[in-house]
Amino acid sequence: MNAQARTAVKHAAVKKLRSTGVIPAVIYGRLAPPQNLQLSSREFGDAIAHHASENILMDVTVVGDARPQRLALVQEIQHHPVSRHILHVDFHEVAPDEKVTIQVPVETTGEAVGVKTGGGVLGHVLHRLKVHALPKDLPEVIIVDVTALEIGKAIHIGEIVPPAGCEILGNKELTVLAVSAPITEAQETAAAAAVADAPAQPEMLKEKKEEGKEGAAPSKEGDKKADKKGDEKKPAEKKK
Repeated sequence: MNAQARTAVKHAAVKKLRSTGVIPAVIYGRLAPPQNLQLSSREFGDAIAHHASENILMDVTVVGDARPQRLALVQEIQHHPVSRHILHVDFHEVAPDEKVTIQVPVETTGEAVGVKTGGGVLGHVLHRLKVHALPKDLPEVIIVDVTALEIGKAIHIGEIVPPAGCEILGNKELTVLAVSAPITEAQETAAAAAVADAPAQPEMLKEKKEEGKEGAAPSKEGDKKADKKGDEKKPAEKKK
């Protein structure tokens, strides 16, 4: 992946870069201080188009830099929420002999027997797993065969065979995939009945009525003002 050092950092300047087909990026890691970069959106899009995930190891060439060759993981890709255009890329520079930990997506292969013959439902509990390995050994995805999974059975972290050179981190007892029994008609009826029998929520009563409205109880402050006005209207008593 070819890149260039980026001097534009303010919002307006970065926005202008994007309008010319350039993606702002940053590269960081323990090997060197963070550095702002810019990439060709077309070149970067082509580079990631044929990958199953965004966990990609790249040789990044920073044109004209004192350290032009960098080995880096694509740490994060920010997309526009509507158009899905790439807004920003984070690279994590790594050493070839340095083990790193990343989150790897979990995908399934095969059709679980509990789903195929028993009408069960396959539940994907954990969608990503932490993997620790050298950069060259990091997988893009972890594929788990669920063909033999029966109703009421599950696959846990400790039962997944990691790719060569990798270690899967986390509690070995945690469930990754499971097949649950289908919901019967009786269970659906019972659930609907429970909802129907649930007591209606009482309407919230106003804690305080607005003053001045007909039927509203006068406030203490209003009572005091009324008493004061009444006192002012009383004629003064004559002295004997």
